[in-house]
Amino acid sequence: MSLLDPLFRWQAVEDIFSDRGRIQSMLEFEAALARAEAGVGVIPASAAAPISAKCRAELFDFDALAQAAAQAGNLAIPLVKQLTALVAAEDKGAARFAHWGATSQDAIDTGFVLQARRALELIARELNRFSEILAQLAQQHRHTTLPARTWMQQAMPTTLGLRVAGWLDAVDRHRVRLEEARSRAPALQFGGAVGTLAALGDKGMMVAKALGEELKLEVPVVPWHSHRDRMAEIATTLGLCAGMLGKIARDLSLQAQTEVAEVFEPKAPSRGGSSTMPHKRNPVTAAVVLAAATRVPALVSTMLSAMVQEEERGLGGWHAEWETLPEIISLTAGALHHLADTVERLDVDTERMRANLEVTRGLIFAEAVQMVLAEQMGRLEAHELVEAACKRAQEQKQHLRDVLAEEPKVKQHLDKKELQRLFDPAGYLGVAGELIDRVLQAHSALRAPNSRKASS
Repeated sequence: MSLLDPLFRWQAVEDIFSDRGRIQSMLEFEAALARAEAGVGVIPASAAAPISAKCRAELFDFDALAQAAAQAGNLAIPLVKQLTALVAAEDKGAARFAHWGATSQDAIDTGFVLQARRALELIARELNRFSEILAQLAQQHRHTTLPARTWMQQAMPTTLGLRVAGWLDAVDRHRVRLEEARSRAPALQFGGAVGTLAALGDKGMMVAKALGEELKLEVPVVPWHSHRDRMAEIATTLGLCAGMLGKIARDLSLQAQTEVAEVFEPKAPSRGGSSTMPHKRNPVTAAVVLAAATRVPALVSTMLSAMVQEEERGLGGWHAEWETLPEIISLTAGALHHLADTVERLDVDTERMRANLEVTRGLIFAEAVQMVLAEQMGRLEAHELVEAACKRAQEQKQHLRDVLAEEPKVKQHLDKKELQRLFDPAGYLGVAGELIDRVLQAHSALRAPNSRKASS
């Protein structure tokens, strides 16, 4: 099913994990293997070019591959058969050396590693782009005040810039995590039937090194057929990333509620509409990202479960990865791409944010008043005094400032001018500006060449 791909996915990554992309990546392994083996004298030098020339996905019958894989248990077996036949049609001698000394898992795993390398590079670039968008947004709204909310209730004033800085800090941590995963993921899989490369005699490591150079892949200390931590690390890293994206989407969707109306996804023809309610402006991107954040954790669980594999070659666990890990990569990439595009064009209503600060009739400033009074009368007495005033304000539907202005104990310590000052949201933001600067400085350090620093 592909009808929903534009909604949930990112075409650039989908192309990598298409049927053609999967087959071509496996063929890249086969072509590189032939060149590497010819280079070290394992197969005739004349065999490499005819084999490489046929390692083009468009030459293969995909329907036949699919049908044969159902019987063979994997795609590599029928792929090698088709490749051998294609080469034999022009050079029977060269055809004898196709897939020489390798096993199906070598082609499948290394093919996937090549796909993952390309996809993770795109995701890394998109995370970088998203981080720059957030950095600009945090700076732009460093003084934009709005209600902070805890337990879904208004708590105290904060700034949109600080909220966005929190998003940016998380994105930058994921940039570092992804770089670490990317440093370990591109590892050649080449071990032959049971990981000993016995079919290549004493030239096994020579071929492995030459193959790694051909594909620009690390040659690991030992083949990893049944050790799946590299694959699981990709899954868990992207699982964390999907959850982080979901948190941002949740914040945006809450702020887009009719009763809140502080932030909206950008306007566009037919975007966010309803089939029956003409007035709707639904947060489409938030829904897509939240869907990914809901789906990905279960897929990550599958990858972790699939790590428990038998001896030198897993039965079922390895097979469970084939569709699961591409799905994790695809969903996370789609969520990231759509969210970055949306946040770049957010519709921010700063006037509504200021208006929302007055929704509670001043209750949101209760702590600010309490802390000033506490310096004069002690924290507990101040807390009880302001708490009682808050209750009266709610019962009488009055502004808290007006209730406090009539309280004799408050008058003893605060005049009307001082009291008025305490109800200015810009006056009770603590170190919000400093925190934004800290995030932006850490972001700049991470962005600098050769820097691996990130906020902790």
